[in-house]
Formats: sequence, structure tokens, C-alpha cells
Amino acid sequence: MPTALDFYFEFASPYGYLASLRIDEVAARHGREVAWRPFMLGAVFKLVGTAPLTTYPLKGEYMKHDIERSARRMGVQFVLPPGFPHSTLAAARTFYWLVDDDATTAKAFAHAFYAAYFGSGEDVSAADRTAAIAATLGLEAEAVLDAAQQPAIKQRLKEETEAAIGRGVFGSPFIFVDGEAFWGGDRLDQVEQWLETGGW
Repeated sequence: MPTALDFYFEFASPYGYLASLRIDEVAARHGREVAWRPFMLGAVFKLVGTAPLTTYPLKGEYMKHDIERSARRMGVQFVLPPGFPHSTLAAARTFYWLVDDDATTAKAFAHAFYAAYFGSGEDVSAADRTAAIAATLGLEAEAVLDAAQQPAIKQRLKEETEAAIGRGVFGSPFIFVDGEAFWGGDRLDQVEQWLETGGW
């Protein structure tokens, strides 16, 4: 079987949101699966001494304009939520609570969370909101809240984040195709060409 693409993303990443809408389709055209791997970008910021793009003069204003333009080009809804960025710790933990037993539901949750956050511009910072989003998929809200506090789930996310950094991941989205790394949603066309040709 062909190797799955590794799709590293942060739930607080607008570019991760846009890439999440295309990555599976791109992979499927070439007979590939996608392993979705949320991580905490804050750990990268601490390591390299950076911060969210919106906090930088000039760069932040460009980023807001660019993400809106990119969404229009794709024909998808995008609303930058007031108070962005919000904590997405509960969402990442919820994903890893789900993924080993039911990867399809984990991915559906990721799409639902992204749709609420960047599709509708909701404040998703409270764990209760994450649980409410999960409940729309038939999950028990209380179980989601409990899972986000389980030591094993907390450790899983920590290890996944450390593993991402260990592979050189420094932004979201970050995609690996047979070991070749591509950073940014604007590299999806290159990802597709790499899948078509085997690389250059």
C-alpha cells in the first residue's frame, strides 16, 4: 500500500483550515490516505521565539487580507473570529481521544471544529464549546470534557507535538509526502505534482 500523507496542522491556524478542505481530495486522486496530526503551534513559537502572524506589524495585516483572498479563491466561507487566536487545546486532545478507535469520526470532528471556528467565526476557546461541537456528531459532551483531562490524552498530544517538532515541523499546515516536506496551504499544488511525478 502507498504511504499515507502526514498532515500536520494546528486547529488555530487559518491556513490549516483551508488546507483541511483540500488535502484528502488531493491525496485520493493519487490513491493515498492522509494521516491527520494536530499539534500545538505554541510549543514551536516558544522554541524558535516567534508568535502568531497577526501580532506582527505589517505582516499581520497582510495575513488577514491573504487568508480572506485565499478563501474567496477556493469559494469557501471564512470569518476571522474576534479575539483570534483562541485556545484549541481541548480540540487537539479530543481529536487524539477519537482517532485510534474511529479515525473517520476524528476527522469529522476536525472539520466541524474548523467550520465553527473559521467558517462561522465562533469563539471556540472554552472547552464546553469544543464538547458542544463534538456533540453535533453524536458524541457525549461530558465524555469529551472528561477525555480532554485524561493524563494519557494530555501526554499523547504532548508526544505528538514533540514528534512534529522532531521532524522539523514549524508551521501549519505542514505536509509530508514520502518524507518530502511542504509547508503552507499554498504548497498543495506542489504536493499534487509530487504525487503525480514522484518528485523532482
